[in-house]
Amino acid sequence: MLIAIPLFERVTALDAVGPYEVLQRLPEAEVRFVGEQTGFVTTDNGMLRLGIDGTLDETPDPDVVIVPGGIGTRRLIPESPLVDWIRAVHPGTWWTTSVCTGSLVLAAAGLLDGMKATTYWAAYRELEALGAVPTEQRVVEHPEQRVITAAGVSSGIDMALRLAEHLTDRTTAEAMQLAIEYDPQPPFDAGAPSKASQEVMARIIEISRTRD
Repeated sequence: MLIAIPLFERVTALDAVGPYEVLQRLPEAEVRFVGEQTGFVTTDNGMLRLGIDGTLDETPDPDVVIVPGGIGTRRLIPESPLVDWIRAVHPGTWWTTSVCTGSLVLAAAGLLDGMKATTYWAAYRELEALGAVPTEQRVVEHPEQRVITAAGVSSGIDMALRLAEHLTDRTTAEAMQLAIEYDPQPPFDAGAPSKASQEVMARIIEISRTRD
């Protein structure tokens, strides 16, 4: 089972590494980080580097694709080698998925036309402009189309656990959850725009502007 996670400049690290930590533990699974060329990319904060194991051209038939997000996705749409690759490989995948603004890339590839999908809360309008129907759901599944989208950053772990169940069974997926001791108990209840105060919203907007 080949699981491909595309990497690109200014990717959000946890979008890729969260699902990796879940799925690399599945029996007979190979998780490969792919990109336009081998080497390293720098994540969206400019401080962390992630390595690419193989090129897109060297990965023509992955069983599963997980597209992470990050500010770097904006340079990939509407057209890029990654968008072209997703169009080419999706007909043969078991599942094509995204985390955070990775859904913008799926939408640009035409996989989300008229379909309900999710993304990072600040990118709903961008997703809609690309033909999808944004929703605040944390994980959105379309089994017939073999597509799953996850909301921002940490939701990639939730998505990966659901994906693990689809690829194996519930017991194995729960074993993966136990393996990474994923038992969220956050100290605050501000993890979605509907839960955050105006003060918190203003602060995150201020912080985001300094990183763009």
